[in-house]
Amino acid sequence: MAKIIIVIFLVAIVTALMAGMVFLVKDDGESKRTVRALTWRISLSLALIALLVIGYAAGWIQPHGVMPR
Repeated sequence: MAKIIIVIFLVAIVTALMAGMVFLVKDDGESKRTVRALTWRISLSLALIALLVIGYAAGWIQPHGVMPR
C-alpha cells in the first residue's frame, strides 16, 4: 500500500513540474500559473519526504540496500 502512495506522489510531482514548464513557455509573464504549479511541486515533495520519514519511524516501510542479502 505504501508503494502505491509513493508512486502516486511521484506522478503528481512530475505532473506539476511539467505543468509549470508548459505555463512557463505559453504564458507571457502576466499569469501566476507557473509559480502556482511549482509551489504545488515543492509542497508535494515536502509532503512525500514527511510521509517517508513518518512511515520509516512507524515501521510501515523498511529501507534496503541496492543488493539486499
